[in-house]
Amino acid sequence: MRNIDPYSYQCGVIDCLNEMLHAGVKALALSRPMDSAVERDALVPYAQELCERYGNQLYIEDEPLLTDLFPLSLNQGKYNILFYRANHVLEEYLRLKQRKAALAAEGAYFGGNRSQVAWDFGRLLSYPAEAIQRLIAANTDRERL
Repeated sequence: MRNIDPYSYQCGVIDCLNEMLHAGVKALALSRPMDSAVERDALVPYAQELCERYGNQLYIEDEPLLTDLFPLSLNQGKYNILFYRANHVLEEYLRLKQRKAALAAEGAYFGGNRSQVAWDFGRLLSYPAEAIQRLIAANTDRERL
């Protein structure tokens, strides 16, 4: 099998995500997490071009939302590009981050509150309920607050 360099791989992922958003399959899409802002920022011009082509928007994320939906090590300290079509989707994502932070500050980010944040994130990503449940159940690498 031929090797694919990381930049080209990310470009393919970004194109696919934008196509899914354009088709209405997803409301919010996340690029693959990257180890540095420099790596992520090198992709932004290409991502902007694709967003223009597909009628989508992007948001540069330096502090990704950490929930039980994904393993902590996948996103903690990583850099992302979020893709969306409608402004209310980004606003909902940012409100979800604020809600999680408020729950954590109040000492209430556990049990049902914690699960609900993960579920709401999964729904925002347009994941079916079965996938959300499976991802949360399989995740053993969780944030400790």
